[in-house]
Amino acid sequence: MKSLFDEVANNAYPGRGIVIGTSPDGTKAITGYFIMGRSENSRNRIFVEEGEGIRTEAFDPAKLEDPSLIIYAPVRVRGNDTIVTNGDQTDTVYDLMAEGKTFEEALRTREFEPDAPNYTPRISSVMHVADGKFSYEMSILKSDNGNPDCCNRYTFSYDKPVAGEGRFIHTYKHDGNPLPSFDGEPTLVEMVEDINEFTEKLWDNLNGENKVSLFVRYIDIKTGEYETKIVNKNK
Repeated sequence: MKSLFDEVANNAYPGRGIVIGTSPDGTKAITGYFIMGRSENSRNRIFVEEGEGIRTEAFDPAKLEDPSLIIYAPVRVRGNDTIVTNGDQTDTVYDLMAEGKTFEEALRTREFEPDAPNYTPRISSVMHVADGKFSYEMSILKSDNGNPDCCNRYTFSYDKPVAGEGRFIHTYKHDGNPLPSFDGEPTLVEMVEDINEFTEKLWDNLNGENKVSLFVRYIDIKTGEYETKIVNKNK
């Protein structure tokens, strides 16, 4: 099992990342989502709370060049489901699950982002916390090794997550030009009991130049009550 903090510390540009897991004592379902940026447009963002979720917003509206792909709701809550994604597919998952579709079926209507030559993967997740039980799913939609003619779709389901364990998925394997897509299964990482320690360590270990915002939520598996932390580089 790897250290989440080492994973991000040793990668200057993982892009956007989702981590989900269970606290070591087994009582909390944990998620974290971060965004990074290399361009001024990407870095000109903050997370703001919206209902039970969050959305991205331009920190300086005057500097906003292109809102597509960077302004969206990364987190939305629908009943017992917490949806976390790196784009407007959050709304796709929310709307189609409301119609009775599964997480995987909803994402079949989407594909990677059209930002050639990177073709940034769409990474998505849903956490189910109900009746004292917790399970989650993660997904990545990516080009076929940089070929946009084929969308490769992968869904990973964790029906009984082990206490103290989490999974970490991010858009890019590492920095590059073009940026290489994440490869393989979500990385098995160690989770932390305390939300403040988890938030601080994750934020501190993200690349100082490229990090933009971080969202962390700890959900009580028995009650469904949650605590949220948001960190924005722009203040």
